[in-house]
Amino acid sequence: MTLTRRTSLFLLAFGVWTYLLWPNFIRNIWGSDRSWVDGAPTSYLIVHVVIAAVSLVLGTAIGVLGWRGFRASRRTS
Repeated sequence: MTLTRRTSLFLLAFGVWTYLLWPNFIRNIWGSDRSWVDGAPTSYLIVHVVIAAVSLVLGTAIGVLGWRGFRASRRTS
């Protein structure tokens, strides 16, 4: 499959956006009053940390695909 330069840049931007968004979300959830009860994590915290972790993994994969597609498009241009 060949990615266009435009598509590659979009995927790369999505990967960067993921790393700008989700770490801040994790910090906000971690500090939330609903995340801890008597020092123990609640299901609210666990679910949201799992969602954020999966999003970071997928964002990384998408960003890598975008970067590889962008590098390949530069070589053929």
